[in-house]
Amino acid sequence: MTTNTDALKLGKQRYDIKDGEPLVQMKSITCRFGNLIANQNVDFDLARGEIHALLGENGAGKTTLMSILYGLYRPETGEIYVRGERANIKSPLDAMNHGIAMVHQHFLLTPPHTVTENIIVGLKSRKRIFLDTSNAEKKIVELSKKYGLKVDPSAIVGNLSVGEQQRVEIIKALYRDIDILILDEPTSMLTPQEEESLFAALQSMVDQGLSIIFITHKLREVMAVSSRVTVLKNGILMGTVKTSDTNESDLARMMVGRSVVQQISGQRGGGGTESEVVAAQAKKSQAVLEIKNVRALNNSKILFLKDLSLELRKGEILGIAGVDGNGQSELAEVIAGLRKIQGGQIIMDGRATTNLSPREIREWGLAYIPEDRLNTGLILEYTIAQNLILDRWYKAPYSGKLFLNEQEMRKFAEKVIADFDVRTTGLEAQVRSMSGGNLQKVVLGRELSRNPKVLIAHNPTRGLDIGATEYIHKQLIKQRDSGVGVLLLSLDLDEVMSISDRIAVIYEGKIMAVTDKENADVHTIGLLMGGNVGKTGFQKTSGIVEKK
Repeated sequence: MTTNTDALKLGKQRYDIKDGEPLVQMKSITCRFGNLIANQNVDFDLARGEIHALLGENGAGKTTLMSILYGLYRPETGEIYVRGERANIKSPLDAMNHGIAMVHQHFLLTPPHTVTENIIVGLKSRKRIFLDTSNAEKKIVELSKKYGLKVDPSAIVGNLSVGEQQRVEIIKALYRDIDILILDEPTSMLTPQEEESLFAALQSMVDQGLSIIFITHKLREVMAVSSRVTVLKNGILMGTVKTSDTNESDLARMMVGRSVVQQISGQRGGGGTESEVVAAQAKKSQAVLEIKNVRALNNSKILFLKDLSLELRKGEILGIAGVDGNGQSELAEVIAGLRKIQGGQIIMDGRATTNLSPREIREWGLAYIPEDRLNTGLILEYTIAQNLILDRWYKAPYSGKLFLNEQEMRKFAEKVIADFDVRTTGLEAQVRSMSGGNLQKVVLGRELSRNPKVLIAHNPTRGLDIGATEYIHKQLIKQRDSGVGVLLLSLDLDEVMSISDRIAVIYEGKIMAVTDKENADVHTIGLLMGGNVGKTGFQKTSGIVEKK
């Protein structure tokens, strides 16, 4: 199996830090939100012609620091200098006047409008009351060619892929003649091929005089694309180092204060190589979940799952790779009984669960970690104990004759807190006060305490820091090793390839391929994620694409 290293080769070229005064200097920046200190006396600088990575755990203060530079927040104390002069940046307009633009993790585009209309929104038109789209389109084409960011100025944004929309956001920034570009988690929703294209574009930008701040939590990207890296932890500056003088282990230690395993083994021991043992055992195992020609509508009442077939075996992690919006949510919801199907059949551990109620499906052995832990997984106004019995309040020992059994609820909550290392101020506190990692541990504790036959984990580590991610991965592997069938739906291809035993690719509501982990490679999976079967070396068999 290959890794994403090949896809990152373009980023291996280092950009020399030029001598002289920094392009940007942030000195002793402190920012508070109530009692929370987001940044505490942080120093940061950007040299001319470099890519400077900003690294840290979830909640470390990275985006806050860059939002201050972009004028979205005002610091309590500290100073900002741009090109050697003190800058008073009160708004994004002030930032752009200083040549600074920021591309956010969640794009700020209007889907019904064209690329050109999205790019020139907010700018004055030479034709006064009419849009000057013809000249704007010419400039967009010039920028596209200059930086290798291919876009169609007349295309409707809502029809573009995520990678194409990101290019629109970047050109929208460059259109305003900036030379300092902030990118916030720019690869979080891209295929490997789109990552490669992005890194090539970043190289072109730097070669032509731009300077880039690259916010990311992916250590391999830091090592591949940056000249320097600054690490934040709990809002405090841990240090700035040349990327060539460090490695992933040292950076992880700076982030979390200890060594962190980056590639958790998805394998078991016990004779032969670990991967051979898993492959052999998984192939012998019977299916614990069968999805046969399932069809289902999306929220717009359009047929979105199209005769989708899939088989999950006992004691395996089956990873589902795909670009966001290709049917992952619909697939998880039909299995969990949260979305009715229009045709096909779902069988779990020998019983047809097609269109049963969510309670009936859960009682038969399903556990479900939803992608939205805030709105689907938890009730934020409830305590930990109340959230932990959301799926079992109606039965003993939690249900009394008239009222809930508070004593049993507390006993259960204390056990989950201890077993899953949940950090909380107390059992009576609302869960909304907890961090993302601890919220996910509450969901995990509730679901795994069911002793499930099948576990659906949908983006289980999205938005979590590296330590919490490691913990979640170990729990999924533990479930797999106990014989549970784990269906992992994740937008993080590294995660899928790290802990899965088999990998399936979903595209536009269909399964494009299923392959064992040892036969998987990033390039092929990336092509399949983009809907390209012809160039992958895979062939279609019985509705599923398998390796030749």
